[in-house]
Amino acid sequence: MNSAGSIRSGRRGAEARPAAQVRLDRAGSGRLPPLPPPPPPGRGARRRPRRHSSRPGGRGVAARCSRGRRALVVAVFPVRIIFCFPPQPPSCRLSFPSHSHSSGSAVEAALGSGPSTPPGTPGACPPAETMRKFNIRKVLDGLTAGSSSSSQQQQQQQHPPGNREPEIQETLQSEHFQLCKTVRHGFPYQPSALAFDPVQKILAVGTQTGALRLFGRPGVECYCQHDSGAAVIQLQFLINEGALVSALADDTLHLWNLRQKRPAILHSLKFCRERVTFCHLPFQSKWLYVGTERGNIHIVNVESFTLSGYVIMWNKAIELSSKSHPGPVVHISDNPMDEGKLLIGFESGTVVLWDLKSKKADYRYTYDEAIHSVAWHHEGKQFICSHSDGTLTIWNVRSPTKPVQTITPHGKQLKDGKKPEPCKPILKVEFKTTRSGEPFIILSGGLSYDTVGRRPCLTVMHGKSTAVLEMDYSIVDFLTLCETPYPNDFQEPYAVVVLLEKDLVLIDLAQNGYPIFENPYPLNIHESPVTCCEYFADCPVDLIPALYSVGVRQKRQGYSKKEWPINGGNWGLGAQSYPEIIITGHADGSVKFWDASAITLQVLYKLKTSKVFEKSRNKDDRPNTDIVDEDPYAIQIISWCPESRMLCIAGVSAHVIIYRFSKQEVITEVIPMLEVRLLYEINDVDSPEVEQPPPLSTPVGSSNSQPIPPQSHPSTSSSSSDGLRDNVPCLKVKNSPLKQSPGYQMELVIQLVWVAGEPPQQITSLAVNSSYGLVVFGNCNGIAMVDYLQKTVLLNLGTIELYGSNDPYRREPRSPRKSRQPSGGMLIVTSCMCGVSSLYSESVKKLRSSFLTGLCDISEGTAVPEDRCKSPTSGSSSPHNSDDEQKMNNFIEKAKMSRKLSLPTDLKPDLDVKDNSFSRSRSSSVTSIDKESREAISALHFCETFTRKADSSPSPCLWVGTTLGTVLVIALNLPPGGEQRLLQPVIVSPSGTILRLKGAILRMAFLDTTGCLIPPAYEPWKEHNVPEEKDEKEKLKKRRPVSVSPSSSQEISENQYAVICSEKQAKVISLPTQNCAYKQNITETSFVLRGDIVALSNSICLACFCANGHIMAFSLPSLRPLLDVYYLPLTNMRIARTFCFTNNGQALYLVSPTEIQRLTYSQETCENLQEMLGELFTPVETPEAPNRGFFKGLFGGGAQSLDREELFGESSSGKASRSLAQHIPGPGGIEGVKGAASGVVGELARARLALDERGQKLGDLEERTAAMLSSADSFSKHAHEMMLKYKDKKWYQF
Repeated sequence: MNSAGSIRSGRRGAEARPAAQVRLDRAGSGRLPPLPPPPPPGRGARRRPRRHSSRPGGRGVAARCSRGRRALVVAVFPVRIIFCFPPQPPSCRLSFPSHSHSSGSAVEAALGSGPSTPPGTPGACPPAETMRKFNIRKVLDGLTAGSSSSSQQQQQQQHPPGNREPEIQETLQSEHFQLCKTVRHGFPYQPSALAFDPVQKILAVGTQTGALRLFGRPGVECYCQHDSGAAVIQLQFLINEGALVSALADDTLHLWNLRQKRPAILHSLKFCRERVTFCHLPFQSKWLYVGTERGNIHIVNVESFTLSGYVIMWNKAIELSSKSHPGPVVHISDNPMDEGKLLIGFESGTVVLWDLKSKKADYRYTYDEAIHSVAWHHEGKQFICSHSDGTLTIWNVRSPTKPVQTITPHGKQLKDGKKPEPCKPILKVEFKTTRSGEPFIILSGGLSYDTVGRRPCLTVMHGKSTAVLEMDYSIVDFLTLCETPYPNDFQEPYAVVVLLEKDLVLIDLAQNGYPIFENPYPLNIHESPVTCCEYFADCPVDLIPALYSVGVRQKRQGYSKKEWPINGGNWGLGAQSYPEIIITGHADGSVKFWDASAITLQVLYKLKTSKVFEKSRNKDDRPNTDIVDEDPYAIQIISWCPESRMLCIAGVSAHVIIYRFSKQEVITEVIPMLEVRLLYEINDVDSPEVEQPPPLSTPVGSSNSQPIPPQSHPSTSSSSSDGLRDNVPCLKVKNSPLKQSPGYQMELVIQLVWVAGEPPQQITSLAVNSSYGLVVFGNCNGIAMVDYLQKTVLLNLGTIELYGSNDPYRREPRSPRKSRQPSGGMLIVTSCMCGVSSLYSESVKKLRSSFLTGLCDISEGTAVPEDRCKSPTSGSSSPHNSDDEQKMNNFIEKAKMSRKLSLPTDLKPDLDVKDNSFSRSRSSSVTSIDKESREAISALHFCETFTRKADSSPSPCLWVGTTLGTVLVIALNLPPGGEQRLLQPVIVSPSGTILRLKGAILRMAFLDTTGCLIPPAYEPWKEHNVPEEKDEKEKLKKRRPVSVSPSSSQEISENQYAVICSEKQAKVISLPTQNCAYKQNITETSFVLRGDIVALSNSICLACFCANGHIMAFSLPSLRPLLDVYYLPLTNMRIARTFCFTNNGQALYLVSPTEIQRLTYSQETCENLQEMLGELFTPVETPEAPNRGFFKGLFGGGAQSLDREELFGESSSGKASRSLAQHIPGPGGIEGVKGAASGVVGELARARLALDERGQKLGDLEERTAAMLSSADSFSKHAHEMMLKYKDKKWYQF
């Protein structure tokens, strides 16, 4: 295309022709046809297709220019395009036939979109005949500029301008984000193994899921995880070596390096042909004995993690005359006084004392009952065995024929010398001696079979006394803590660590009565199952001391006076200085406040919300609580204002309690209570005598406890005319005076009541505001607002009524059902909680069938296929087969909490709940109406903002979000503060503002013109139980003003932004114009479970957790994606119910029923995490070995040592079979160097390493210098010899 006068056209080597001779129309004329009229503004210049043929069989595209413009014809078969390049700025629009294979609109955008210039006007293109030269660079420049303008147009379409948005400087970038786990708190879930390092004072717990938890002093904890996830069957410390060996159920041994803040695996050894059953590592030995299911014993070098060739075969250990296999190895230990003697216990009851040097059995001990454990006396002359019939046998080493003594600790001693009745197996026994008294025999199990219902026990036998200590849960394992690590010395036990199924107990053996130590670890999170939790970072600094001061009075008495003995490790350097609080709600109605500052966890205060209700003595006394008969007080939602210290909780029995914080004790004579009928139903034509709901108006500002809600049935009786339960709350409030201790004290109890035999639906959203004195809550029936200062109901509306005449779905109110048909196997899905599904008791559920499918159809605008990923607040009915029913029954059996605590069954749409009693036919005409009207309140937010488009200043209001993606605004007219606030009513009125999003609304927040978060108004906390001062001015309650810059509000009409996050998308709305400034579709194939607007690095962002496991962050207000990391698949709904984000890049969720996992998405926190973590290993000198004494040393009575290296080494025992076990190197070495690279110890190690390297390099340099000097001397010598050799020779003699 470098020819100025010609352009190649056509195909098959067509000759180039002058541009003036190109035929552009069918008539063969060289002139261009006249231009069509210009297109209307804002539309593309597409025209009706018109074919232009350049030669037979070819098609082209013609672009038209007016006269006077230069034209460039680019003819690339089969499309021919004319580009116009005016000498002045472009002002012509090109028209392209729409049938072309090339996109006409794209080329139009590339070439500019200005209006067409009529022919003959200045600046028009010259005719094609006058065009001589062109520059290809201008073509490319024009295309580049056009593409940028096209992208700008698309961006303007994505963000409609409305009025021009002010530019907000956003400081957050993607490099500010990094996701990593920080710490895990709570009790190890499903524990299976226990170990203790008596020198380092570190405790290790293994679990059935392959987790490893290490505990040092309070505040020093560590969590590790085996990649395989196999159960940990045994743990063995390398005492005072900073290492740990773990044996897993998949027959793998792992060596953990504990000399770094994050322990890592150094070596692994996988047994291929045998199953590992027991391990034993002698003190100060590097050889690990491994017993297997076949009865063999292998020996592993823990330094190299390789097998020795020395093997003890089971057939050599037992007697040759024995015809049966002895069973798996259940015990291995060496004689405390002779390391060359190994005691081997087989499950069948056979015990063998094996001589390692002679490789033969010295003694064999046989008993009829199976063996569970064996323990040595420290002198090495006796050992004790525990058996499956509840007996203990004590054996002398040199008397293998029969035991010296047989004890049945819990058996009834029969007369006539008969054998005691058998008891339950004694699972473990330990034999510990003291210098000053009788030895301790400590055992678990062994209870009599007739003790039905008796709790698990730990038995401590000391001399003639036997103490039976009952435990709350099953005993998994126990260890006796002793003063010395040497097995051949007096043990001097001082405590027993008991690992229970759901607790860790430490018993003091030194005090009478064996009191327990007060556990300083946060292991009682699951004291009652956690049903919800909230996380608050950067709280007011005086909040944690205030909660601690009232919580310290709740501590139990009777603990041991000694300090907690597990005190190893050192604390990390806390870089986080801001206070953090975690609040957990529990199934028993309790609420716990935790201090979570600096990656630690400590309980501060516990509130029992069930104290305001009457306790049911038996099932006959609780006819109203049958919808949640097992845990009627369970906490469902928590709303807390840290600044005002106001607390509001919603319970599973459709009750709401408001609490104030006070440091004074008070006695409440009468508990204030409100009952609310939150069910929107209007009677049909058949019942005209019942009054209709009154129109929305200002409620009477009375201070009595009776609400004035819109009602459809009389509220004077507890049952309606047809005998159905009516106006009855689920719980009964106490009618006696209530003593309230310092802390959170009840202010008001609100209960939803039964209506016409239908139970109240569970509360799905809750909000409280201390500045307004209001609390609001909603469910799938509607919304209610209560003035807790005046104790009156302000608002009681069905969700449909909030729309008024603006209902986009044109739904009609439901008419009451007068008959109920059997379900005939129909399926019911309910949607009550935001993010989780809610399940009532099957016998009383009256939920509408498949209404949620209709809701999805409405919100999405398209039909919902059965297999699409369902939102937790939406679902669909599907065929119910036997497999699904079996899944559901199993799930309910395993998780009883699910049907009463709004704990979901599953995310799968086919896992539905069957209602056999009160479901109605799918063909009912009422069902279709219910299907559309079932819209739950999913989000509530008090704020001071613009309620309508015409507002010129912000005012108090409530923003309401629903499960259909609708946001409605309710205006609040508050009376003045002080006494007027208690006398004049609050006026509540819907504003008519309706906003729409895709998916259920999850979170709302507001920004000012600078992009800063506008917090809800609050009233600073003050002690309200102290008499007020006389000065009336100081008595006035003033709201905290919302900070809005006056200059910005005057200059810019849109001086606030509303940030709304739903399950599918996020929008930023400009206020008061209500224009959509920014929009981001968060997910298409999944849905958002949790979304929070949080502060990070002096800015704010939107953090989201999706059901597909992704954690995402978006900038505000522009909603730029900043983080998208696949973190955690939604394996169960516990995660969905408890996941929450908070400020400064912190988040948490309940990873198991007993553990809280904390994580961070902040790059700064990830970088400082290594310094914040505590150190498990600290350099400690090993205690001195016990003195053998003169006579023992003289006559050989002391402990005998063994050269295991000589015995088990490769030189004497040979190599082990390669097929027996496979060695797997771990990443611990590299991670250990990285872990040691930070901190003071790391700096010293790095400096020492650098010095060593420098010294090594200097040594190498010195050696090389010496070698060079020697070489130079040698070269000089040879040169001198050569010179002497040829000195006197002539040139011709060479």
